Amino acid sequence: MIRVLLAEDMHMIRAALTALLRLEPDIEVVAEVTRGDEIVPEAMRVRPDVAVLDIDLPVVDGITAAAVLRERLPSCRVLVLTAMGQPGHVRRALAAGIQAFLVKEALGDRLADWARRTAAGLRVLDAELVSSAMEYGESPLTPRQTTVLREAARGASAEEIATRLHLSPGTVRNYLTGAITKTGARNKIDAIRIAEDGGWL
Repeated sequence: MIRVLLAEDMHMIRAALTALLRLEPDIEVVAEVTRGDEIVPEAMRVRPDVAVLDIDLPVVDGITAAAVLRERLPSCRVLVLTAMGQPGHVRRALAAGIQAFLVKEALGDRLADWARRTAAGLRVLDAELVSSAMEYGESPLTPRQTTVLREAARGASAEEIATRLHLSPGTVRNYLTGAITKTGARNKIDAIRIAEDGGWL
């Protein structure tokens, strides 16, 4: 029996994934969580064979949680789900030692099969996603530019970002200008789009 922990914050999707997996005679869903910071404590409690993690989770994203889980519970293998196969996410997943990476739109009956292959220790990655990730390249942004651009993507103004990060509004604008230049964008909105497409945020 393959024991699975499922992390997905959207109730309907989580219920559908759980229902799909519970149809399989050799798979048991032993835990469900809705936030990234719940993954490791719950995994330590129930000791799953496979953790099926959405990337976009509240508090802690799935890839960050997967990296910690790999250190704390090496016996648990990780299958990451994403709504979009963003190149930056694929690279981060590979760097975190994630065994499998699957786009949600391609799930269908593949989830159970991929969970089995992941549990067996196989690395299961979509070849097209990996190829795209290698072509896109690493993020050109500094950590501070990334943080500022991420805040801007959430709709924060330069003044709000400055307050949150304990910077002056002028310094924030300088970071945004640097991010626009490094991404080859026309403006802040374009820089956010490019960075999100690359999975850099």
